[in-house]
Amino acid sequence: MKRAPDLRSERKLSRLGERLFAAVALAAIVLPLGLLGSLLWDVAHDALGRLSWDFLTGYPSRRASRAGIYPALMGSLWVVGTCAVLALPVGVAAAVWLEEYDRDSRFGRLVELNIANLAGVPSVIYGLLGLAVFVRVLGLGRSVIAGAATLALLVLPIVITAAREALRAVPRELREAAFALGATRWQVVRRVVLPSAMPGILTGAILSISRAMGETAPLVVVGALTYMTFVPDGLDAPFTALPIQIFNWVSRPQEAFLRNAAAGIVVLLAGMLALSSVAIVWRARLQRRGRHR
Repeated sequence: MKRAPDLRSERKLSRLGERLFAAVALAAIVLPLGLLGSLLWDVAHDALGRLSWDFLTGYPSRRASRAGIYPALMGSLWVVGTCAVLALPVGVAAAVWLEEYDRDSRFGRLVELNIANLAGVPSVIYGLLGLAVFVRVLGLGRSVIAGAATLALLVLPIVITAAREALRAVPRELREAAFALGATRWQVVRRVVLPSAMPGILTGAILSISRAMGETAPLVVVGALTYMTFVPDGLDAPFTALPIQIFNWVSRPQEAFLRNAAAGIVVLLAGMLALSSVAIVWRARLQRRGRHR
């Protein structure tokens, strides 16, 4: 006769615990999003008065009202584009080798462990590595190629990890069916595995490049210019980048330069969101093509 009240009390306590957990989870989601929305609103409000075509195509100036971001924007395109050319083929090739050719060897496990450790290294350490290797040892100087190679090292673990996850998602039955038809391992990888994994590989690649676009510390260490009135004309040219220009404006005490920094932040966020949107749309289209085949 005494067990019924005990069961009821236990049920009430479990329901109370579930409600409390749901309330804590909702607060953990709403509060950070609210703070992020508040920061974005504050930045957008400060940037409204400066966002214009003249701001995008103008050159830096000591007068805040005449300053623009064109050299920094073009420098970011130079560095990020070169970084993609360096990092993506190497990262995808390394993922294919680790996942399809050398999965269970001792050397493969050692490489996999190092990749996992490198993914957690602070970005400024990559900047110091780039300064020592690319700028000084290889003699590339404070150039576009040195900055791009440094950022390529930074995003390479992300590209490899994303590509490996995409390759693992390909069903084993597809590989076995191709081997049963007499295909070699390279033919299976090139004609079966890579086309099936391409949506995930491209998504991870674009997201890693969007991260490289927002990095500041490695470029500061490598030697990106903080004030530049010309556009890079080659891989060996000096450069600046949009995060460096924003950092330069934020460090100045004048309120007008802070508004310029806010406008630059909005442009940088817009570029990163555009890359993320391209990744989502591209992934959806490739998945649809894969389903129709």
